[in-house]
Amino acid sequence: MSNSIVLAASYLPPVSYFHAIAKNEGDVLLDKYEHFPKQTYRNRARIATANGVLDLIVPIQHGRKERIAMKDIRINYDHDWQRLHWLSMQTAYRSSAYFEYYEDDFRPFYEKKYDFLLDYNVAQLELLLKCLKLKRAINFTDTYEKEYPFADFRDAIHPKKESIMKDPKPYYQLFEDRHGFLPDLSVVDLIFNQGPQSKSYL
Repeated sequence: MSNSIVLAASYLPPVSYFHAIAKNEGDVLLDKYEHFPKQTYRNRARIATANGVLDLIVPIQHGRKERIAMKDIRINYDHDWQRLHWLSMQTAYRSSAYFEYYEDDFRPFYEKKYDFLLDYNVAQLELLLKCLKLKRAINFTDTYEKEYPFADFRDAIHPKKESIMKDPKPYYQLFEDRHGFLPDLSVVDLIFNQGPQSKSYL
């Protein structure tokens, strides 16, 4: 456990999330008891489109209680966000080198309904680790701990904070001629553009 890495369970996490995993040899420990914080990668992913960066947000059910553990956060299906997210990804990456190669792996996440955000994110994480050829066991916290005596990235990887990847090397992106290189997007941007070479970028 001492060489584990603590992370939040995130939706199609950014490249920096997997950079952290690649640089730590230990298991992945996901915090399922933290109070769900708003406006984080836990239910938000960023992709590159012809118009620039697009945030894909998984809507959640808001209960009366403000402080809800991550494991108890339910996904809201009042609007057909799954169709919109998948359509956005198809539009953004249809012309990328590897989208068709991975398309059938990702499509089920936009057809099957998951009750809980944690289960949805974990199932995606398992696929993403496989795509990136990162062999890591996924474990879960038993309680909420404010601090851990090993690598803890729960708060460090955040859309409003500077990326933990310093001076990231550019890789080819479809719309780079319009927007320049856009760093630290969802790892699907890297995977759809770089395919099996994605791991070496991390």
